Amino acid sequence: MVDYQGLLQAGSPVRPAGGENHSSRLIGSGAWRRLLILVALAAIWEITARIVGSPLLLPSFLTTVAAFGQGIANGELPLRTLASLQVLVVGYGIGIIAAAILAGLATASRLGAELLSTLTAMFNPLPAIALLPIALLWFGLGTPSLLFVIVHSVLWPLALAAHSGFRAVPRPLAMVGQNLGLTGFRYVARILVPAAFPAILAGLKIGWAFAWRTLIAAELVFGVSSRSGGLGWFIYVNRNQLETTNVFAGLLTIILIGLLVESLLFRTLSRLTVERWGTQQA
Repeated sequence: MVDYQGLLQAGSPVRPAGGENHSSRLIGSGAWRRLLILVALAAIWEITARIVGSPLLLPSFLTTVAAFGQGIANGELPLRTLASLQVLVVGYGIGIIAAAILAGLATASRLGAELLSTLTAMFNPLPAIALLPIALLWFGLGTPSLLFVIVHSVLWPLALAAHSGFRAVPRPLAMVGQNLGLTGFRYVARILVPAAFPAILAGLKIGWAFAWRTLIAAELVFGVSSRSGGLGWFIYVNRNQLETTNVFAGLLTIILIGLLVESLLFRTLSRLTVERWGTQQA
């Protein structure tokens, strides 16, 4: 694989040593900044709820956390979360595979590029939630309907991002790979994918966000069933019972999962790939 980091280090500015102490580096780290932002948002939520003064309209942050803890303790929230994540992982994986095939065809030939351009122009603007009635007719009330709308939400933005990344690979870099004798899969794996991975990673993040919110919206509409439904079904049932605190506990679970995926999965993937290769700054 081409050493992108080594090529970039020659032009990198030299940082003075010993300019910062440990405490200032710790406070200035991204993790601490994100934590402060979350604490501030929680405080705003708590203050706003106290001003509104109606738990039915807006339960406080502390009350929601208590309901969240109770949902964890009685096992309902973990069960619903697991049900949603199982469907999400399968649909997300299928969407990634389909996007890789389309982006590969678009990169390999002009016909493939026209095919991707035409399909994305047709289907990318189409909201996944609009396909729910069709999914219900075709696949019935069950997991296949959820997978259908999840794949639709992941496929088009990821395929577009990957294709744009491949097209943006600098021509001199592509020529370097060819001069090194790299062809076929080795050329794609060692030159094209690392150079295009910032765009691919952005597409993966967008696809994840689209898939997650599409799944919750789909579960809110037809759930699957009370026994196998996920977080969307949990929110739907508690909304009908006017258990607003539990509704917000479900929403808090969705938010926490989003934060964990961003912090643990995508940031780790970024450090191991684009930051390590030097194709994107930390």
